[in-house]
Amino acid sequence: MTDYWRLSALRTVELLKSEAVTPLELIDHALQRIEAVNPKVNAMVTLCDERARDHARRLMQKPVARRGLLCGLPFGVKELNDVAGVRTTYGSPIFTDNVPEKSDIMVERLEENGGIVLGMTNTPEFGAGANTFNEVHGETCNPWNVKLNAGGSSGGAAVALATGEVWLATGSDLGGSLRTPAAFCSVVGLRPSPGRVPAGPGELRFDTLAVDGPMARDVADTALMLDAMAGWHIDIPISYPAPEEPFLATALKRLKPRRVAFCLDPAALPIEAEVKALCRAALEKLAGAGIAVEEATPDFSGVGNAFQTLRAADYAATMRPLLNRHRDKLKPDVIWNAEKGLALTAEEIGKAHLRRSRLYADMVRFFERYDLLVLPAAPILPRDIKERWPREIAGETLDNYVEWLKLAALITMTSCPVLSLPCGFSPDGRPMGLQIVGKPRGEGALLSHAMLFEEILGVRDAVPIDPKG
Repeated sequence: MTDYWRLSALRTVELLKSEAVTPLELIDHALQRIEAVNPKVNAMVTLCDERARDHARRLMQKPVARRGLLCGLPFGVKELNDVAGVRTTYGSPIFTDNVPEKSDIMVERLEENGGIVLGMTNTPEFGAGANTFNEVHGETCNPWNVKLNAGGSSGGAAVALATGEVWLATGSDLGGSLRTPAAFCSVVGLRPSPGRVPAGPGELRFDTLAVDGPMARDVADTALMLDAMAGWHIDIPISYPAPEEPFLATALKRLKPRRVAFCLDPAALPIEAEVKALCRAALEKLAGAGIAVEEATPDFSGVGNAFQTLRAADYAATMRPLLNRHRDKLKPDVIWNAEKGLALTAEEIGKAHLRRSRLYADMVRFFERYDLLVLPAAPILPRDIKERWPREIAGETLDNYVEWLKLAALITMTSCPVLSLPCGFSPDGRPMGLQIVGKPRGEGALLSHAMLFEEILGVRDAVPIDPKG
């Protein structure tokens, strides 16, 4: 019997289109794989197998040509996005019994494009934090060593991909929530430009800090999923149409960038020496393959603090009702972030917006010389799962759970698309990735360059794996 879980999403879709396998058969294969490995890692927290089979049967009544881009491929949904008829808790005991009547826009679009929701992937409470654990579903373990954390807040998605439980998974990203777990689990995650992937709608329809995006095992699969997610939606005012050429078609060109900038310590942020060494080795490999690489960076001074201000303002806006009614059930970090936002002055928020605006202008000028900016995807390698957030990095003490996310937050503040690409492993087997930042709304070129990098670095086939440890 074919181990379909080992195949790429792109190859599996080809088999679906040729009718060498049916969506119903893939659902059964995926459920068998989940049963075999999920107890060791806790990535998939709620399954909806009968809902998935009902959707598969409806799809199979259509001609193959009308089954959409994904043609019946099962995928996982991060438990921050509603799925109609499926328990969706957002990782919070406040919503333990929540069953939405309507799906998130992003979920609806993926289903319209032939994706089949197989279940929900684990996330920290309301996505707050970069270690995936909550009081409803517990901890998600890193598949490379189950004693380590998998990153967050899209940790369940990254682990489900790395262990072959699903072929594709949705992620979301405010301060690295999509990029950090991709790096920690050796999979690919794309934080697209704000508005590229319509989702929600949430309460902040004009928000440009938090975005949703695709996660997969390689760049081509990521591009395929982005094609199935992207485009304008009337309910999302910042959304815009997909490009004429599909992202996958552009990615497959494997375009060579004209010039690449790299920075291993932006804004003098603390980063572990092992992380820098892995990223430097990857960059040397790219340079050895003929990629023009040079050290350069935009001015990121003050951007991390501006991010903390804008993040806190958003938390104050969205979390105050829950803070008033359910304070006793909220994660302490969520309370801290909301109260930080409520204490901000108009002047502080205004200065943060101005700093972000100047950064965007700097990025536009920066990309006149460079096609890409490359930097580490995270400042640390995966650590003990019981360490909820790092109190120290490279000798520097951190005083709150957001501080260690500043490396990813710098790029969030640019509004540029960024892809987390696996780049290698530490001597003790812990994964790391590169953040590859593209030009504003330049997802197509970014994916194309990343696909070339992926082939040069040679880490693509490291997953899927059986959990270790």
